[in-house]
Amino acid sequence: MKRLDADFYQTPTLLLAERLLGKVFVHREASGRLTKGRIVETEAYLGVGDEACHAWRGMTERNRVMFGPPGHLYIYFSYGCHYLANIVSEPEGVAGAVLLRAMEPLEGIEWMQERRKTKDARTLMSGPGKLTQALGLGPAHYGESLFSDLCWLEDAPGIPPELIGASPRIGISRSVSLPWRRFVAGSPHLSKTQSTAAPKKRKKRLESS
Repeated sequence: MKRLDADFYQTPTLLLAERLLGKVFVHREASGRLTKGRIVETEAYLGVGDEACHAWRGMTERNRVMFGPPGHLYIYFSYGCHYLANIVSEPEGVAGAVLLRAMEPLEGIEWMQERRKTKDARTLMSGPGKLTQALGLGPAHYGESLFSDLCWLEDAPGIPPELIGASPRIGISRSVSLPWRRFVAGSPHLSKTQSTAAPKKRKKRLESS
């Protein structure tokens, strides 16, 4: 499949969270083997007006990549046990990112099963910490470009608007009411099952924002 180029990431964060659904994340390991997952769930985070965002109080050494050019990985350690992967969005100098919350495993499944110690395909990548473990992503991938030969996104058919669900984000304690989680409704690989469909009117407003 065709790799997504820089133009794809030149998209407002809330819209990018939707457009990422259905795209395929690829990690080429040092051995040359590939692991792939289709994105089925995301969450948007913005540096302005979003207290749940790591960049809400400004730039730090930890979040500096969020202020860089879009199309790079922001990896951070969460709850002392999981690395989470985000795709940087917004123009350089403005903080924003989309958290990758869940994927459908596509390739390299045997290695994912070994890392995750489970053979259940539905739960291999059904959470932000699970998918990074399955893909073999960690602190070494902080700031990694998605235009490299290490990590990239492949194009794939988009998800029809009527199949895109929306809800508040999960596992946060601030800005909890913002409905910035997006997911493929009905996917068995979601981190949490919710059936709220994204009406077409909401999608149009996002595209004009």
